[in-house]
Amino acid sequence: MDNIFVPNKTFSLEESRKIISETSIPVDVHLMIADPDEQAYLYAKCGAASVTFHLEASNKPHETIAMIASEGSRVGIALKPDTPFELLAPIMNEIDMVLIMTVEPGFGGQSFMADMMSKVSQARAEIDRKYFGKIWLQVDGGISLETIAVASAAGADTFVAGSAVFKADNPGQMVELLRTAARSN
Repeated sequence: MDNIFVPNKTFSLEESRKIISETSIPVDVHLMIADPDEQAYLYAKCGAASVTFHLEASNKPHETIAMIASEGSRVGIALKPDTPFELLAPIMNEIDMVLIMTVEPGFGGQSFMADMMSKVSQARAEIDRKYFGKIWLQVDGGISLETIAVASAAGADTFVAGSAVFKADNPGQMVELLRTAARSN
């Protein structure tokens, strides 16, 4: 988050580089920044397993996708709640993941927007029909034990659960509970 595209600021490129270099697990970077066309590939270059940027912030999505992919990272495109899924049509065959925001990006702890499940279902149908299920479908925002099954039933297969995990007394146990709930669908 850059405090421009969204009204909050988090990790810088340098802080992200440090995290990526010090962990043995794959890092999935979700950029909520105003200049992904200039910055996104730098996260791939420093070793992020996947880099997702917002379609709404990009003026050159084809070029940005190609730059990220050339560094060996998976490429994701994120959509804010008001952005129609259909806008992804020209680039779907170039990406590895679609991220549908189930809150307005920029702040943790928001309530899950259940009305986004129709967009998730639409994306799942398109991914399965045209791309043989090879594109991951991620949701981010308000994911909890109560909402993850709803998102899974709508077709999501990848989940970002921030507050549910970080506010839990036992974050590791919460991750396992969330996985079980997602599979219960």
